[in-house]
Amino acid sequence: TKTRLFFPPVRIVINEMDFIKTRDDDETANLIWNDSAVQHEKIAELRNYQRINHFPGMGEICRKDCLARNMSKMIKCQPQEYSFIPKTWIFPAEYTQFQNYVKELRRKRKQKTFIVKPANGAMGHGISLIRNCEKLPAQEHFIVQEYLDKPFLMEGYKFDLRIYILVTSCDPLRIFLYNDGLVRMGTEKYHAPSEANLSQLYMHLTNYSVNKHNENFERDETVDKGSKRSISWFTEFLRTNDYDVAKFWGDVSELVVKTLIVAEPHVLHAYRMCRPGQPPGSDSVCFEVLGFDIILDRKLKPWLLEINRAPSFGTDQKIDYDVKKGVLLNALKLLNIRASDKKRNLAQQKAEAQRRLYGHGSMKKLSAASTDWEKQRHTLERRREELKERLAQVRKQISREEHEKQHLGNYRRIYPPDDKLLLEKYESLLSAAFQTFLAGRAASLQKEMNNPLKQMKEEDILDLLEQCELDDEKLMGKSSRQRGPKVGESKRELDSDWSSETESGKKRSRMHWKRPVKSLKTSPTPSASPTLSGPIRRSISCPRSIASLSSPSELRALSTRPSPTVPMATPLVRPSSATLRSHSLSRSGSAHRVPHSNSLGTIHSNIVSHSNHTKSKEQEAELVRQTVAALTAMRIRFPGKTEEEAEAVLDEILDNWKYHKPKVASYWLVKLDSTKQRKVLDIVRTNVRSVLQRIWREPDVESLHLYRLFNRVFNRLLWSHGQGLWNCFSNTGSSWETIFSKSSELVSPQELQCCRRLVQLCRDCLLVVYKFVSESRGSLTGLSPEWDDTSQENFDLKFQQPPSLNI
Repeated sequence: TKTRLFFPPVRIVINEMDFIKTRDDDETANLIWNDSAVQHEKIAELRNYQRINHFPGMGEICRKDCLARNMSKMIKCQPQEYSFIPKTWIFPAEYTQFQNYVKELRRKRKQKTFIVKPANGAMGHGISLIRNCEKLPAQEHFIVQEYLDKPFLMEGYKFDLRIYILVTSCDPLRIFLYNDGLVRMGTEKYHAPSEANLSQLYMHLTNYSVNKHNENFERDETVDKGSKRSISWFTEFLRTNDYDVAKFWGDVSELVVKTLIVAEPHVLHAYRMCRPGQPPGSDSVCFEVLGFDIILDRKLKPWLLEINRAPSFGTDQKIDYDVKKGVLLNALKLLNIRASDKKRNLAQQKAEAQRRLYGHGSMKKLSAASTDWEKQRHTLERRREELKERLAQVRKQISREEHEKQHLGNYRRIYPPDDKLLLEKYESLLSAAFQTFLAGRAASLQKEMNNPLKQMKEEDILDLLEQCELDDEKLMGKSSRQRGPKVGESKRELDSDWSSETESGKKRSRMHWKRPVKSLKTSPTPSASPTLSGPIRRSISCPRSIASLSSPSELRALSTRPSPTVPMATPLVRPSSATLRSHSLSRSGSAHRVPHSNSLGTIHSNIVSHSNHTKSKEQEAELVRQTVAALTAMRIRFPGKTEEEAEAVLDEILDNWKYHKPKVASYWLVKLDSTKQRKVLDIVRTNVRSVLQRIWREPDVESLHLYRLFNRVFNRLLWSHGQGLWNCFSNTGSSWETIFSKSSELVSPQELQCCRRLVQLCRDCLLVVYKFVSESRGSLTGLSPEWDDTSQENFDLKFQQPPSLNI
């Protein structure tokens, strides 16, 4: 077999990981390596345990014309976020727009240089610089970009950076940046473009494939000399010269993530088309190592030049070998391709075939003559299966993240980021990218993106499953049983064969590798996520925090006492405002978004923050008491009214509850969908979160036991399309407090008091929003069209001064 693409770094990485290359006709290989894009049919034929080094649809950012087209769409809706690509025109479609731009420049007596590139070119072929734009042919297929004529220079030479990026999954999106790379320099001193030097490509182009032919190209094995250097050296160069290195890497990371966000809708849609039966969140059969070419301007701002989906792993110099070997070795370790993947997949296929044959787990279909009781049971059963499926995905994600943390090597994860505010910004951009892509098509994908279960953590799903069991017991006429402590599920160890193959003599080369059997004895086997075939149990990575109550009976006694702030019957009574003080609390723009506890693709791990361990029980009890006082002092502010007027509005609603009750019920339970109901409660959630950050001095409050309790309360209030909150207005239905009384988790009296006040604030918030809408629109029906857009910013914009909280 010919091995012209079997570069030294690839061969050495395979040997170091104890892999073997299999026959060309071995179609059962675990790893398939191609040096170019693969056909969709090939990805569709792969078994679940196999891996291939390309995603379908990635050409939407790797072809120069597709990148320009997709970036143009995002620039229109997010111009400030996508300012890192030069102005680009696609010929011949945008020939007229380009000529109009040139005419405008002439009118202003300005002259710019443009760079012309083939639409699907590579290695610097066919690139030229122009200043006389009339000579451009109108019917040729290429792209024209503004030339960055003020680059950051090093020793007088222009240069670019080759950044290596690993994408391990598109569902959900996971991106890793390699901390080293290549600095590729021009081979002639740089001068601003002029008619005299436009043809001097060794000065203006930084492509290695171009400059290596120049006699001035320096091949030097030292790190600080030569025409090719490492990014680790460049980072140290910036630090030595007092540049902000952290900002530089932050800007580069944002450029990479924002670019891949543009590609994500295309890649995800194409991947789903190739793998239609694969459930969301399962192991991806695709991964990709991308080469981002980035240039820096004089202010050290990174600009995207192009993206290579098949970066070369050739090694002309030692620096190539060192960098590229690390890229491959760390990537394969991070991918976690195990020797047991093949055997495990066969076992799963056998189990699935038996399930279909014997009908295990299949739900009974409803007929036209089904009773209401049967319909309720069917709905509950369907809900339970949906939750179990999501819980399996969450636990698998936890296991995957634990492996990633231990095997990052020289990579670092840049999406999803650890910074909560940055994650919210990325999710907003991702939502905009999907809205652009999904306009008028892919309705099922749109529905899945809006599925609230995608935003939930393991503990939230377990709470909903517990509630499903309680409702099922009620339907079946059984008495509710006290559940004991949940037993952590053991995790199964996995190992498998690993194979790959090589195909040569063709333009597209493929390599398969297989791990020898003897390596199974010494290879560590990371844990996998538990299955959900038996009773629902909490996994080890979802611990229950224990409060200071002496016994579960003490909690049950608490749950049976009437709440002083949550009335059990009408008429509804609110605490007097005269006994409570208030201070104004402003809300930032970012506070309007859903808090990170429900962020897409983010799983809360079993690691509790170190600061929580340092607090004694007495300190935590004091902080909880301060939280109770702060929550008690909080008030809902009515837009355009004083605090006294807002109190009077709420008192009027409660005094005339018989009149308002059907209107509030219709508004909350009928007119608002689940997304809009969540937005109403997010007004309370966001402000309560900021209060906890201030009192507990914790920027990340998700690790707090009290905040996790609040999340459970919010989920319970939104249960059954908002029925949980509506039950707080009447005697009917089950109380939200059952999530604690029917759970093995212990909750202190002060924590329960915090939760009760939280529920009271949510009730008041609903009434304020209801009253505001009825007054501003004249009727409640007027709000519905205004809420078609589900973004929190538009929700606040419609209110101008949205309901907020005062302390």
